[in-house]
Amino acid sequence: MTTSSHIGDRLSVLKNFGTDPGSLSADIYIPKNFPKNGPLVVVLHGSTQSAESYDIGSGWSTLADECGIALLFPGQRKTNNSIGSFNWFKLGDSHRGGGEPLSIRQMIKQVIDDHGIDPSRVFITGMSSGGAMTSVMLATYPEVFAGGAIIAGLPYRSANTLMQAMFRMKGYGSPSDRKLNALVRGASKFSGPWPTISVWHGDSDATVDNSNASSIVRQWQKIHKVEGPPTRVEMVDGYPREVWCDADGRVVIEQYIIGKMGHGTPISAKGAEGLGEEGKYMLEVGISSTRHIADFWGLTRSGEANRSEPKTAA
Repeated sequence: MTTSSHIGDRLSVLKNFGTDPGSLSADIYIPKNFPKNGPLVVVLHGSTQSAESYDIGSGWSTLADECGIALLFPGQRKTNNSIGSFNWFKLGDSHRGGGEPLSIRQMIKQVIDDHGIDPSRVFITGMSSGGAMTSVMLATYPEVFAGGAIIAGLPYRSANTLMQAMFRMKGYGSPSDRKLNALVRGASKFSGPWPTISVWHGDSDATVDNSNASSIVRQWQKIHKVEGPPTRVEMVDGYPREVWCDADGRVVIEQYIIGKMGHGTPISAKGAEGLGEEGKYMLEVGISSTRHIADFWGLTRSGEANRSEPKTAA
């Protein structure tokens, strides 16, 4: 078993997880009640954040205690990016088999091996550059993930240079839907079943324009064979949730556009169901993206109930 050393109050450093071509750091959290063959959630922080600060803000380790979920927090180093962003737009860090994606893949394998994770229950989420890197991981290693959640992020390979990345973040020049689809299909030799996709974005995000959210949805619609308008729209904690269901009635894509929210992760820290802590890019808006994403993946009690409902035609 790989050794890990404790940092802070919650997370432990994962050491020795392969060749690490992207030169990333890795922290883990394994709750005391973690069951054999339990699930793993990979959590990617945003620019200027750390694994620990993102965990405190989002409340993932609190939910992990509640539901028995293992967590892996890949971390960027300032030597790779001066503001601590994942390099989702760099050619060397956006393809299978090298750079930051391979480092994250190696971490996942190590945690699966060390802690008896169910390899069919591995999920990934991230915010901002972490959201964009979530898009990279879902496209380049789709066989690894049952689902992914992209918060304030961008579509896979929508940019190949820093200049392009800045334009795409402002909502300019996104590739065509056909190109977006082809980029995912060309990223691996995988043919399905594909990971489910959850998309979250603030409608007042001035850092990453929310047009990127609909581009992410469109990037995955044809792959999931759910083109066109959503199957249904429902209100969740006061915000619209759009869902696209496949032919079996299973929700394969969901999208939340949070009204009047800027750039960051939506949290709800108050009350019995509260998670996380308000802070920079951790925005108190009365809905916990962490809890609802875990619900969507069937990792919470209510999510398990939803997952076990009989399927109906869309």
